[in-house]
Amino acid sequence: MAPVLISTTMQPRIVITDDDPGVQEIFKIIFEKAGYLTTIFSSGAQILRNDYKLPDVFLLDKQLSGMDGLDICRYLKNNPRTKDIPVIMASATPGIGKMAMEAGADDFIEKPFVTRFLLEKVSAVLNKAAIA
Repeated sequence: MAPVLISTTMQPRIVITDDDPGVQEIFKIIFEKAGYLTTIFSSGAQILRNDYKLPDVFLLDKQLSGMDGLDICRYLKNNPRTKDIPVIMASATPGIGKMAMEAGADDFIEKPFVTRFLLEKVSAVLNKAAIA
């Protein structure tokens, strides 16, 4: 079952932050095939500088080189410009669910993940944001 996108007139935009080039490529393929516009960063520096076009959802890896994705999540959720944009944390770190929720994330996904499950999570937070 394909995920339901929140808009039929515009492609949802997703900002992905992951420092692993292989994972970046996998995310890009998955989301672009599903109809999303993707912007990929290898660190959180551009997010902390507000140097990007606002997305419909953020997908953040917890383990970034020199930075914790949970700190970026907290920054996004405390920033008036981005506080209402859904954030999904992605990690192989044990206990990521609890850590993600404590940091203010809207959801989380454990790596490795099933593509369908990832797309369903993104679709769910987008649909929830559209209703709110």
